[in-house]
Amino acid sequence: MTTIYLIRHGQAEGNYYRRCHSWHNGLLTQKGRAQLQLLERRFENIHIDAVYSSDLYRAMSTAGAIYRPRGLPLRVDPDLREIGAGVWEDLPWGQLLHDHRESLASFLTCDPDWHIEGGERFAQVQDRIQCAVARIAAAHPSQTVAVVSHGCAIRAGLSAWLGMSVDGIGQIPLSDNTGVAKLEAEHDQIKVVYYNDNSHLGALASPIRAPGRDYALSGIEANALYFRPLSLSQDSASYLSAWEESWQTEFGTMNGFDAPALSAQAQKDAGQCPKHVLYALLNHTSVGILHTNLQRDAQQGIGWIRFLYMAPEFRGKGLSVQLLGQAVSAGRAAGLRYLRVCCPQGSQAGRAYCLAHGFHPIYSGQGLDVLEKYIGLEL
Repeated sequence: MTTIYLIRHGQAEGNYYRRCHSWHNGLLTQKGRAQLQLLERRFENIHIDAVYSSDLYRAMSTAGAIYRPRGLPLRVDPDLREIGAGVWEDLPWGQLLHDHRESLASFLTCDPDWHIEGGERFAQVQDRIQCAVARIAAAHPSQTVAVVSHGCAIRAGLSAWLGMSVDGIGQIPLSDNTGVAKLEAEHDQIKVVYYNDNSHLGALASPIRAPGRDYALSGIEANALYFRPLSLSQDSASYLSAWEESWQTEFGTMNGFDAPALSAQAQKDAGQCPKHVLYALLNHTSVGILHTNLQRDAQQGIGWIRFLYMAPEFRGKGLSVQLLGQAVSAGRAAGLRYLRVCCPQGSQAGRAYCLAHGFHPIYSGQGLDVLEKYIGLEL
């Protein structure tokens, strides 16, 4: 008999930034890396003979918690990938809700008829995850193997091994990040011993809820943003007002900065290149603004966030990270490896926000602190 521990990857940028990352690569988050420490501890006294993962960064990084302490090689198998999302890849969930509501509802409930351009069908991912796990089991008779895959792919495999058809995928709750399923393979049969076990996560565990159409959509409607470009004719006044409110509230007249002058200059910059300014919306209400300059130091692989703003009534709700995710996505698409942001010296809230989201100080002078975030995809 072969024992297989089937593990979902740790929290990754797609989970955190609320974007559709299926075959799209992204890094683990700070929480994801903390989950790996707990996953490593869970398996420290379990003998493992081999470790496999999909070829996506978040899965390979997660597998490191198991293969590295043992000095084992990582065996990469693309058939362990998440379901392919085609033309939806790296779009915000809020954008998909706004533009493709019915199709998104079908996807979230694993409707076998769901399909989009360039994407896979649920039957396809169910077939390939079954074949991949069967192939791994056959290669390791009487051994114990750890396999790292993805949420939907794992649900698809579990539904088959539990005797369900492709219609049953949507009945399997989505596993927590680093959640574990235990399988036993013998004589071409696979038995599910348990699944969706996140007991090792303790305080980092998330509730596992039964899937359903209404729940899936309501979760996105409550907090997933979508974006539209700035319109000079429509948004000039609100853009200027946001700059003034942000600087006056956060910094006042400290260090000699003139908030109205700075906001006017920002408005001028936006007018020269409006495509670099995005308005973030939640249920048709404007809640934030993202202004980037991804060409300033592009030859050095560095882009800049000029302005990241949330309307006062929407602050403290965990929404602003989606604006940061949009900047990371655009920066990577432009071939950048770093994002930078300037904060006036003494800006406690602005600096704390940047530090909490992966930026670190690289320069301080002339009344400014410059912080930088690595966005490259090297493991």
